[in-house]
Amino acid sequence: MTRTVKSIDYEFIENGSVTSPNGFKAAGVVCGLKRSGAPDLAVLYSHTPATFSAAFTSCVFAAAPVQLGRKQVLEQKTLRAVVINSGNANACTSETGLQYARETCELAARKLGVRPEEVMVSSTGRIGVQLPMDIIAAGVEKAAAALASDAGAAAAAAIMTTDTVPKSAAVSVKLSSGTVCIGAMTKGAGMIDPNLRVPHATMLCYITTDAEVPNSLLRDFLSRGVDNSFNRITIDGDMSTNDTVLIMANGSSGVKVVPGSEDAEIFYEALLALMQQLAYEMVMDGEGATKFVTVYIEHARDETAARTCAEAIANSLLCKTAWFGCDPNWGRIVAALGYAGIDFDPALVNIFYNDKAVVTNGGDAGTPEKELAEILKAREFSVSVDMNAGNASYWMWTCDVSYEYVKINAEYHT
Repeated sequence: MTRTVKSIDYEFIENGSVTSPNGFKAAGVVCGLKRSGAPDLAVLYSHTPATFSAAFTSCVFAAAPVQLGRKQVLEQKTLRAVVINSGNANACTSETGLQYARETCELAARKLGVRPEEVMVSSTGRIGVQLPMDIIAAGVEKAAAALASDAGAAAAAAIMTTDTVPKSAAVSVKLSSGTVCIGAMTKGAGMIDPNLRVPHATMLCYITTDAEVPNSLLRDFLSRGVDNSFNRITIDGDMSTNDTVLIMANGSSGVKVVPGSEDAEIFYEALLALMQQLAYEMVMDGEGATKFVTVYIEHARDETAARTCAEAIANSLLCKTAWFGCDPNWGRIVAALGYAGIDFDPALVNIFYNDKAVVTNGGDAGTPEKELAEILKAREFSVSVDMNAGNASYWMWTCDVSYEYVKINAEYHT
């Protein structure tokens, strides 16, 4: 698995979650949005005002919570709470959806004793359906009463849609003036090909820390972090209307992270490790996925070319179905490279499955197909492409497409 972080003094916390950092509480409850009766509403709360930043989908059909959140990031300096519902995306719901998002903030603010503008909302689920506000109101009241410092796992379970497992993690990291903690939860197994911008089924991620970090620095951390984690994953090539990544810093540890300091870079590297871990888990839990595939593009003419070629392979249905069938059909890879719209010399291209040559100088490398097929039987493998056109590189994480993916999305309902 690719890791871009440096060697720093941090460690993952066993059973870590968004409530691992000091001063955060969470809840995950059943409010009745899902027909299955599974948990469907979470609340994340900081006992003191927290600095924050967020990244959102670049989809033009942005959901109501995204529209509201973009405004809050630009206008607000602190945040106290987040309300996240699954089972309903509150997307393509016009002005009514926006009003319901605002009402949810007001409901939570009254129950938590904070200002409405200090509450952010997120939604995930079916698009085009209005939120049933009576259910939301009852759920917010129930969740507010259930807030606890050990309920991070419950919150992670409540934001799931087609995920098969909840996804939470936390790290502790030693800085010059003390140890801080960073926790996170995420969800997403389908409709995953984020293009998150700061600020600007569904990819949602909530990050908490007890470090004291100014908003401007959080914005920088998040912008760099998403470009090296969530923006490098794709499950099915579809971007959601609701993609959101939020980070909150409440300073409860008493440890300050100062812009330009060595501590700032150490903190960022630990944050990146956490984000990459959760991005990895999302792809591993991709809808119907049986393979985790790392796509490397090396020696491209520039990063744009490298990224474009990586995305072409990672999102190719023909490549993804071949991987599912353990078929080392390299013709599908070169075809994806060929239609990516990048100018290069095919006669210089070399391709590998793990360390086995597949294509040499644009043609068959001669490796027995049986050997290549054995590589594709593994749960994880890599596809490496050497363009021999420059010095730029790029990597992405993707998965295969199976019969189960079609079944899940043909039968999906909330």
